Amino acid sequence: MTLSDLHPGERVRITGFSAESNYIAELQRLGLVPGTEFTVQRKAPLGDPIEVRVRGYSLALRPAEANELLIEVIDQ
Repeated sequence: MTLSDLHPGERVRITGFSAESNYIAELQRLGLVPGTEFTVQRKAPLGDPIEVRVRGYSLALRPAEANELLIEVIDQ
């Protein structure tokens, strides 16, 4: 499952990253590390970007960046 597959209001936990890429270091600097939980706030009409609420702030991610995250759904 990828972040692009989720709907607003779903809560997820990061379990890892899909592959080594340039995005992983950026995502980690933004606080998106394994074990972090966040909520999908909203998605743009065409799916780009996706807004998530993590560690008390909102973050907008492009699908290419968001799909690097391996996640598990906590609440729907």
